[in-house]
Amino acid sequence: MSYTEVPGVRVPIRMWTDPATVEGAAMQQLRNISSLPWLHGLAVMPDVHLGKGATVGSVIAMRGAVCPAAVGVDIGCGMSAVKTTLTAKDLPDDLSRLRSKIEQIIPVGRGAHTDPVDPRKLHGYATAGWDDFWGRFDDVAPEVKWRRERAMQQMGTLGGGNHFVEVCIDSTGAVWLMLHSGSRNIGKELAEHHMGVARSLPHNQGLVDRDLAVFIADTPQMGAYRQDLFWAQEYAKHNRAIMMALFQDIVRREFPKAKVGFEQVISCQQEDSQGEMTTVEYRPGVISCHHNYVSEERYDGLDLLVTRKGAISAGTGEWGIIPGSMGTSSFIVRGLGNPASFNSASHGAGRKMSRTAAKKRFTAVDLAEQTKGVECRKDSGVVDEIPGAYKPIKRVMDQQKDLVQIVAELKQVVCVKG
Repeated sequence: MSYTEVPGVRVPIRMWTDPATVEGAAMQQLRNISSLPWLHGLAVMPDVHLGKGATVGSVIAMRGAVCPAAVGVDIGCGMSAVKTTLTAKDLPDDLSRLRSKIEQIIPVGRGAHTDPVDPRKLHGYATAGWDDFWGRFDDVAPEVKWRRERAMQQMGTLGGGNHFVEVCIDSTGAVWLMLHSGSRNIGKELAEHHMGVARSLPHNQGLVDRDLAVFIADTPQMGAYRQDLFWAQEYAKHNRAIMMALFQDIVRREFPKAKVGFEQVISCQQEDSQGEMTTVEYRPGVISCHHNYVSEERYDGLDLLVTRKGAISAGTGEWGIIPGSMGTSSFIVRGLGNPASFNSASHGAGRKMSRTAAKKRFTAVDLAEQTKGVECRKDSGVVDEIPGAYKPIKRVMDQQKDLVQIVAELKQVVCVKG
C-alpha cells in the first residue's frame, strides 16, 4: 500500500497503515507531534503503537530541533544479522545445548560481563576507534560518568524486554544468526537525563505534552545532547557487534565447518534497466541497523534532523532487518528509497497490546503453544513477549511494499530472551 494522509495540526500525517486501526491514545500522540512548531514532516509506520511522548513507529523530521522522546530511552537500539554456511540439516534435533551455550557466553536480562570484553580478542572484530570511543566517555553528562564501570561491563550484553538472540532458518534452508539490542542502561540514563533538561527549558513550557520537549539548534543544551546521543548510538553499535562476534564464536565451536559473514552470498530478485526481473547476488557481511536514533538528512531542499523511533532507514538499496516476534517470521530487506516516508520503514511487527494487558490475557501454556518448534523460554516471565501480543508481521510487511523489498524470510529455531 501507499500511505494514507490524515490531517495534523501543522503538517499532514502520512500513515502506512489504516488510521482506523490505530489506538486512540497513539493517534492523539501523533496529533500532538504534528503540533510542534519545528516540525517539517511526520511519517507513521505500519507497526505504530503508543510510546512515551512520541509513538513507536514514527519518523519525525524537524528543522533546527530534536525531541529526545522521539528517539526513545534505548538510544541506538537496533538489529544485526548474518548468514552462515550451515543449513537446517546441520542442526541437531535437540537445540537446548546451543541455547544454553549462548546464554552462558552472552549475559541476558540485567546480567553483565564480570570483566569488560576486549574486542581485540574476538574473531574478526574491527577495533579501529575503540580507545577513542571510550576516551569520549569523559565528555558525556557528568550525572552519568560514575556509571563507566557498569557501562564497560554491559558492553556485549543483551538486556531484557523485547531484546533477543536467535538462530534462524530462511526459505532455502540456510542458517542465519540474528540479534536485537541497544545501548543498555547507559543509554537509558543519558536519555532520561536529557529529557529532564529539555522539559525545564522555557521554550517547551507551552507544549501540549511536555514529554515532547525539544532542544533547539545552536544552544548549549542541544550541543550537549547531540554529543551524548551520538556516543550512545555508537555504544549500541559496538554492543551488537561484540555480541555478534561472541555469537559467531559459539557457532564456530559447536559447528567447526561453519563459515559466516562476508563469504556468504545473498540472492534476490531485482528489476533491471529494461524492466525485467533478474537475480542479483550480494555479499553484505553482517547486516546492522539502528531503529531508535537521530540522523542528519536532507529533504525538500532542507537540512533536517530526522528521528526514527521504532523505524529503520530504508534508502535505495540499503540493507535492513524487520523482526516479527519470538514465534513468527523476520525479514531481511533492502530499502526502496521512498522520500514520502523520509526513506524509512518499520522496525518490526509492533505491539498490539501492552505488556500488562498481555500478562492478563495469556498464560505460559499459551506461550508454549505459540512458540512450538522454537527452543526458547516458555515460562511466565516472558509471557509479555508472546507472539499474540504483537501485530501480524506479514500484514505489516504487506503495508510497506513501497518502502522495502524483501530479500529473505527467516524463521527462528532458537530464541534467547533476557
